[in-house]
Amino acid sequence: MKFRELGRTDAQVSAIGLGCAGFSPDGLPRDDEAAAATINRALDLGVTLLDSSDAYGGGHNEEVVGRAIAGRRDDVFLTTKFGNVRGPQGQRGGTNGRPDYVPVACDASLKRLGVDVIDLYYLHRVDPEVPIEDTVGAMARLVERGKVRFLGLSEAKPDVLRRAHAVHPISALESEYSLWSREPELEILPACRELGVSYVAYSPLGRGFLSGAVRQVDDLPEGDRRHDHPRFHDENLNRNLSLLEPLDALAAEKGCTQAQIALAWVLSRGDDVVPIPGSRRQQHLESNVAALDVSLGDADCAALEAVFEIGVTEGTRYPESQMKLMSF
Repeated sequence: MKFRELGRTDAQVSAIGLGCAGFSPDGLPRDDEAAAATINRALDLGVTLLDSSDAYGGGHNEEVVGRAIAGRRDDVFLTTKFGNVRGPQGQRGGTNGRPDYVPVACDASLKRLGVDVIDLYYLHRVDPEVPIEDTVGAMARLVERGKVRFLGLSEAKPDVLRRAHAVHPISALESEYSLWSREPELEILPACRELGVSYVAYSPLGRGFLSGAVRQVDDLPEGDRRHDHPRFHDENLNRNLSLLEPLDALAAEKGCTQAQIALAWVLSRGDDVVPIPGSRRQQHLESNVAALDVSLGDADCAALEAVFEIGVTEGTRYPESQMKLMSF
């Protein structure tokens, strides 16, 4: 396994992490035993960065992760989030960044995870009703009390990141980043690099689109939340499919999968970028980790970027009702 430094800290994390949200899908079957097996296989492969949230499955995800890592805490760089309030069946409860809620949420996560300290604690969504300084100030007190080691933000705009960082060092910003979501290159990544903040890239495979697994809407299971995402709606999806041709061709040339090419591109963006693809199945996990061995030259990256230009993707990342909380 290769490792990358987390922000301006002395901590190192695996160059590729494991996004655990898929172990707690809303409205779809869950298999906790298979989830635990996949998490332990990730640890066996040297993946240390596990990404969870109290929003995933209304706390179910943290419980699954906690049981899986019992007895292996030293192998894990554990991250989780708060502030994106969800019910047990995925019911949306808005955002909550109030200072009095921060320690309550943290204690609940610690209990579900079965640990004494969280390595990296994120604000999952910025609460528009609470000054970021107040939320991060409360989060900083968790560091002082030894309940959290480092702080992070998720889906925060550059100005919010700067204001938060002035209160307490922010070690990581987590947001979407992939070939079909390159907008962070305009303002967000430069702000991270100005401040020495790592960028943790979720959905680096475009929620499966860049792996070639979704060629038509019918490929999505009934109840899959991607049905609500405009990028996967019929007309948008059909237009987006044309973007995959160079990805398919380069994968054939390199003798690897489309997903490995897409991950290798994200990994090539810099040592301060750490992708966290979600993998419910062990074979997908193993394939994703193998992307670390795929080498892309400057010409390869340029060819991909010429097709996947910023803004070329049809449709927004999330439904319109959720986009107001997103960083781009």
